[in-house]
Amino acid sequence: MSKIILHVVEAPGGVERYLVTLLTKMKKYPEFEHILVCSDSLDLNKFKGIVKNVEVIHTMHNAINPCNDFKSILAVRKQIKKYKPDILYCHSSKAGAIGRVADIGLKNKVIYNAHGWSFNMKGASKKKLFVYKMIEKMLAPITDKIICISDYEKKSALDHKICKSEKLVVINNGIDLDEYKDLKPKSREELGIPKEAFVVGMIGRITPQKAPDVFVKMAALVKQRIPKAFFIIVGDDIGGDQYKQETEQLIESLGMSKNILITGWVDNPLDYADCFDVAVLLSRWEGFGLVLPEYMLLGKPIVGSRADAIPYVVGNAGVLVDIDDYEAAADAVIMLNKDKILRSKIIEKGKQRIKKFDSQITAFQTKDCFMSLC
Repeated sequence: MSKIILHVVEAPGGVERYLVTLLTKMKKYPEFEHILVCSDSLDLNKFKGIVKNVEVIHTMHNAINPCNDFKSILAVRKQIKKYKPDILYCHSSKAGAIGRVADIGLKNKVIYNAHGWSFNMKGASKKKLFVYKMIEKMLAPITDKIICISDYEKKSALDHKICKSEKLVVINNGIDLDEYKDLKPKSREELGIPKEAFVVGMIGRITPQKAPDVFVKMAALVKQRIPKAFFIIVGDDIGGDQYKQETEQLIESLGMSKNILITGWVDNPLDYADCFDVAVLLSRWEGFGLVLPEYMLLGKPIVGSRADAIPYVVGNAGVLVDIDDYEAAADAVIMLNKDKILRSKIIEKGKQRIKKFDSQITAFQTKDCFMSLC
């Protein structure tokens, strides 16, 4: 008889891509049956054929709202009682809190994956970070296993005394190494990009974490030195349009409106990234950065920030700069434009490093984690 794994998910973007890839690879383990309980922010079409059932909780959103959060807890608890899973697997901070509180007193095992600790956020107040840390500490005792998506995440959990080491298991984020075969690359003509342009792009939500403002400031400096440069942000704002509007205002104030394309949400961001000459991720905090191995898969040289797990993921397959240092980021992009030999070396190192982040390994290790609990 199959073991039932009930996944609770609120966040779209990287968490959603991670879960789609994981569950696709988990199909080779028929001893597990997967149920998805999620917010209405996810693209449910992506989960067809990889989960048995989907239950949508319309009140579950990233923003803190006591009324909606309480309703979400009750709704999730109802689904747990309905499906009686062997394991409840909660993904990301918000779903992790709602799911684990909803499960109090029930008999199933609980796994939690923060997908990047909320208390590592840069720019948040000390009070808010303290609250996030206390929530994680309070919920850890009712969690059987905490999956860390990188060695950095485990170290961070131990440094902040979230729980004991034996409760933590490191399972690297993984990507489908065969995904490139199914790409339908967008042509430069299709995107309105000059054929001869030197294209610098980033995939990521338009949020303070992903630092699109730093990307835009970097772009303005690069444009001064490389007139044929063009820039793409593949992503959108998930919390309304406020931060996107601020980003667009910054673009306009720097005179870059004709040189930066914001695609908005797209079904397959890698279709757009295929035209990048240099791929960028300048996050202010990052538990892993799933897009980094995706860049490597596409054979793109990387410019990344030294935020949290990014140096661990990138290794020698890119150029790293300090957080918020748009001038150093611009210098790195310009260097990669000029030095084709360096660019080729970095691309080759990425092709070797990508093997470490194979989603087949992620699925196998996740299966072992499930087996250890049921």
